[in-house]
Amino acid sequence: MSDSADLSADALQIPGDPAASPFKLVLDPTMRERLRKALLDLIENHDQELAKYAAEGFLELDSCKEYVELFARYLRDTMGSKDGVAFLLNACGFAVPAEEVDLNRQTRWKVQR
Repeated sequence: MSDSADLSADALQIPGDPAASPFKLVLDPTMRERLRKALLDLIENHDQELAKYAAEGFLELDSCKEYVELFARYLRDTMGSKDGVAFLLNACGFAVPAEEVDLNRQTRWKVQR
């Protein structure tokens, strides 16, 4: 047997139960579920809009790669906007107007890396 770490697909799977993770998050599970749903809704909306534009002939796509790149850009643009972050906050139950969203929130680590 080797001393190296097990890098098989089974060993690298992310546990489905957050409590089973060594990196436990101390967050409200309901809020996390709302955030997850809001992100899925946002992804679905972007996907439907791009598909609609392509089907109606307004959007020219040469490949699936180009579609994924555009899709990622639209998501990045949305999440980089006050309206996009406000959408997520509101979906999680926070009544935050877009003009009060901080797009430059810094991560505050408890330990220095």
